[in-house]
Amino acid sequence: QVQLVESGGGLVQAGGSLRLSCAPSRTIFKIVTMGWYRQPPGNERELVASLSSAGSTQYAESLKGRFTISRDNAKNTMYLQMNNLKPDDTAVYYCNIRQQVGDWSADYWGQGTQVTVSS
Repeated sequence: QVQLVESGGGLVQAGGSLRLSCAPSRTIFKIVTMGWYRQPPGNERELVASLSSAGSTQYAESLKGRFTISRDNAKNTMYLQMNNLKPDDTAVYYCNIRQQVGDWSADYWGQGTQVTVSS
């Protein structure tokens, strides 16, 4: 069973930055997409950013220009760089990897890391 291990969350003041990391417990082949989601208090989980196997990126409209998703293949790690953080960015952040082989697919999720932005 693959596990995604997240790190990098914490408490930061508004305007500050954090970088989240996500690494699988073993190499995952046939990755279709990698992404970050977040769940603010009392709200549903929402997409933050995604990165396709072809290298294209997608961001939530409100986060463009502040958040950057990236991948280091050598370290088998995915990152989310978050700049100019705002109190509304407070949420539990989850990483996701989707694997697809033919008609079979699987979604792997991290355990979640808390990001709290104080005003």
